[in-house]
Amino acid sequence: MPDITVDRRKEWRFELPLSATVEGKLPNRKSFKEDITLENISSGGTYFCLDSGVVVGSKLNLVIEVPTELSEGKKIKLSLGGLTIRLEKPDKKKKKQGVALRFRKKFEFISE
Repeated sequence: MPDITVDRRKEWRFELPLSATVEGKLPNRKSFKEDITLENISSGGTYFCLDSGVVVGSKLNLVIEVPTELSEGKKIKLSLGGLTIRLEKPDKKKKKQGVALRFRKKFEFISE
């Protein structure tokens, strides 16, 4: 019998390696800030790997660098927040934890 995988996502995911900065608080209430690369993104959320040990339900803020090819050559960043909805075990080689983040509806474009 063939192995069938069902994708239950509501939005299309784009495999875009976008540079971003993530900020938040750890379970011990200590603040952190980390430069990351998004692995994929959709209108509803994103997936990335993180060194910091967040938990499900963590509120995180992202600042994503929009590629100049998409912004008519201008340096623009997208600032938005979200909630951690899924975590994956840390990668054995890189020791980074996979994080799925669902976006809140509020966002802001920042031009430099």
